[in-house]
Amino acid sequence: MLTVFGSTALDTIRTPKKTLKNVLGGAATFAAISASNFVDTGLIAVVGKDFPKQHHKTLSKYLDLEGLSVENGKTFRYDGKYDNTLSTRSTLKTELNVLADFKPTVPEAYRKSQFVYLANNDPEQNTELIKEFDKVKFSMCDTIDFWISTKRDAVIKMIKSVDAVVINDEEAKLLTKEFNLIKCAKKMMQWGAKYVIIKKGEHGSLMFYDDVIFPTAGFSLEDVVDPTGAGDSFAGAMIGYLASKKSTSLSEIKKAVVYGNVLGSFAVEKYGLDGLLKIKNGDITKRVKMYEKMIRF
Repeated sequence: MLTVFGSTALDTIRTPKKTLKNVLGGAATFAAISASNFVDTGLIAVVGKDFPKQHHKTLSKYLDLEGLSVENGKTFRYDGKYDNTLSTRSTLKTELNVLADFKPTVPEAYRKSQFVYLANNDPEQNTELIKEFDKVKFSMCDTIDFWISTKRDAVIKMIKSVDAVVINDEEAKLLTKEFNLIKCAKKMMQWGAKYVIIKKGEHGSLMFYDDVIFPTAGFSLEDVVDPTGAGDSFAGAMIGYLASKKSTSLSEIKKAVVYGNVLGSFAVEKYGLDGLLKIKNGDITKRVKMYEKMIRF
């Protein structure tokens, strides 16, 4: 089993063509639903009393919700706007609400999880939470500019406590104060991460381990409508695939990165979570085969 810890949110997403209000979102939601294509996934998150029943139903269809707390107050809300190219998102409003004072605990049934993903939460919380698992074989975390700007030391400490870091290129530069992505990765490895995966949006990713660099292309798509959650879907698929193989060999990690790229491509084709929720049996395998054809020469 895989455990995912992070935010479940009500998002308002403004794209050039459409505005979505109070849709189901959050880093952990995207990551966990993406991972659930490969492995049974438990979610540790918090929502408020205002969390719509239909969203709860959607989550319970894909995930184990023993770790989902419903608390008095309002659900975490995010409001963001994309520019015309869909490559830049500006945050209009973040309301932490019940997330602000959430004290997560790991349910008994999750403690045996050998694979754990810590989405972009408060790094101090992440570092504490990982200690509650009995025997973690592979753990992975993500972080965002908000935590890097406000709690950089805690982010570095969190990186020490996990096996792999998934981070996007801008944030890798911000965190390490380097401009070259190889230098960024080396610095994070010095801090204690075994694997560093730097996401480059539509341009795929770079995976670093020891002296290995494994670059992957993004899956080329003509119609991208909403990039929200693409990075989380990438990370969720990656660790979900590894958990399904119960392996952390380098060759499986390389494959996992490819599955990450593929699931990220499903996420951006539709609005909100729809891209992930509409995946049918065989869709993933089919796209992985197309991907192999694209990059082989």
